[in-house]
Amino acid sequence: MRGFDGEFRDLDHYIRVITDRIWEGRRIDDIHRYYSSDCAVETPSSVSIGTGAVVDGTRATLLAFPDRRLLAEDIIISGDENSGYLSSHRILSPMTHAGPGAFGPPSDKGVLARTIADCVCINNRIVHEWLVRDQAAMARQIGLHERDVAQRWLNERAGRADGVFTKPAMPAAPAPYVSFIDDGTLAQNYAALYRGLWMRGDTTPLAVNCHENVIAATPGGQTQVGINAVSQFWSALISSFSDTCFEIEHLVANERPGRATSIAMRWRVQGVHTGAGRYGVPSGRPVEVMGISHADVEQGRIVREWVLMDDVAIWMQVLTPQA
Repeated sequence: MRGFDGEFRDLDHYIRVITDRIWEGRRIDDIHRYYSSDCAVETPSSVSIGTGAVVDGTRATLLAFPDRRLLAEDIIISGDENSGYLSSHRILSPMTHAGPGAFGPPSDKGVLARTIADCVCINNRIVHEWLVRDQAAMARQIGLHERDVAQRWLNERAGRADGVFTKPAMPAAPAPYVSFIDDGTLAQNYAALYRGLWMRGDTTPLAVNCHENVIAATPGGQTQVGINAVSQFWSALISSFSDTCFEIEHLVANERPGRATSIAMRWRVQGVHTGAGRYGVPSGRPVEVMGISHADVEQGRIVREWVLMDDVAIWMQVLTPQA
């Protein structure tokens, strides 16, 4: 890989090694080595610029969850050394809520939660990142409701009891990187499935696109097994919103001999909270849903899927008072 240290065999190796050094090895200062000084990081509730914010966030996470581990489940890759790489890195983190932090005083409860990080990598550094963590799963296992965590975070942002949700715009990724949109059949079928779900509320294609015994990890640390359960999840989610606009930001299918084809897709939905259910009484608030999904496809059908959204960030938008 041009521009990368010779010790790294490929991007998969690079991501695994630097993640292990920073998190498992607690070499937090290595962030300054492996992230560009102006790296922008977007989560569903925030945008930060620079390595200082990455270091501060890492230290805060380890204060609250000092034994947190980052176990790689998959790394789905796109790009090349000319236009820049992107790694879509799915991580499973076991940890103990043993310190103070964003989730309140320590509860000493064990937590298991997923994160997917999409990282643009150029010349041995991460230069741009989108990160979605299942904050609702963390809240529930600590004994909190994601709605109450959202209200607390709103209040802390504003320093008062009527906090509002604000989020700056994410800068464009630096050149020469261009977001990859795979035009292959499997990737495009997956994109069409999501477009139908969000734009038309159509869950019927799930039966065609998914294996009957599909297993899907969904927000809140939940697992759906079978077409009916997956359909019920999507129906409850999409019925909460109207006037939706769906956009795909990154899409790639990695074919792997002897294994399922793995798909990574980062997507964003703009809508209005007009339906009762998952996010409470309709608020009429505009909501942005930032998601990253991974799927394993065998013989043209999804056999496993991981849908990453941040329900806390969605609740923060729903709870923001009307102007």
